[in-house]
Amino acid sequence: MRLVSWNVQWGRDASGVVDLARTVREARRLADFDVLCLQEITRGFHALPGGPGDDQFAELATLLPGFTIIEAIGADLGADVSADVPADPAAAPGTGHPQRRQFGNALATRLPVAQVFRHLLPWPADPAAPSMQRVALEAVLDVSGATSSGGALRVLVTHLEFYSGRQRLAQVDALRHSQEEAAAHAAHPAPAENADGPFACTARPVSAIVCGDFNSAFGSAAYARMLEPLAGSPAFVDAWTTLHPGATPPPTAGVYDREQWADGPLACDFVFVTEDLRGRLKRCEIDGATRASDHQPIVLELD
Repeated sequence: MRLVSWNVQWGRDASGVVDLARTVREARRLADFDVLCLQEITRGFHALPGGPGDDQFAELATLLPGFTIIEAIGADLGADVSADVPADPAAAPGTGHPQRRQFGNALATRLPVAQVFRHLLPWPADPAAPSMQRVALEAVLDVSGATSSGGALRVLVTHLEFYSGRQRLAQVDALRHSQEEAAAHAAHPAPAENADGPFACTARPVSAIVCGDFNSAFGSAAYARMLEPLAGSPAFVDAWTTLHPGATPPPTAGVYDREQWADGPLACDFVFVTEDLRGRLKRCEIDGATRASDHQPIVLELD
């Protein structure tokens, strides 16, 4: 199973040009992926640098035929009424309601999707720093056709707060708690009420991949906390360092875009996997060549 994780900055490259189709082409160049985990996908945010399109989640569906596109919105704001924006396609006909501004994560997969969870992450007050609501998108995927061992796997894509260290730590704690909760459901599942209703069986796989832009430098407090032991669950390990023991990961942000990253490049994008997947890690590489975003993508392959 091949996965690509990438903060694509709404398809904006290091020179400021927005082209989401190019972004997808670059991801395909990196790997024949089964799962594509993207951060900073937008809807209605026309005023962002480069002018992204009306609905990038819909764009992804067009660009990736045969894939299921799942979205999770973190920041969900009212329309920019001062801008010349089209009507919201979800609004009632004739209302003319302007499009809401939404910013979040997307997961595209050609594997069967059993369940989807959208976890709004903690957002403790921090008056010293700008911030926005953040989200983690979780999909339970049937990997029986993609791996020799078969079964189900949880994949989470997230994007933690940039400016506030306090908020990042709280968000890491929430990701860890979510893993402990999933492990408890795996160990003690509740039965389904019936075959057709929403009270489905609560069983969830313990095995998980958590990827995305953690806005936390390699070795930082938030990074270290992600790796601490978990109650009732295998701990997380960094897939890249597991496959490159003793090495420091190359930078994943600010490699080519020095205007937004004036302090220089750093490694802040990671793929963590539960320790039970350690033996199935085949490849984890950070592509340092593409200039299609201010971040570099990570490619993971499970044997």
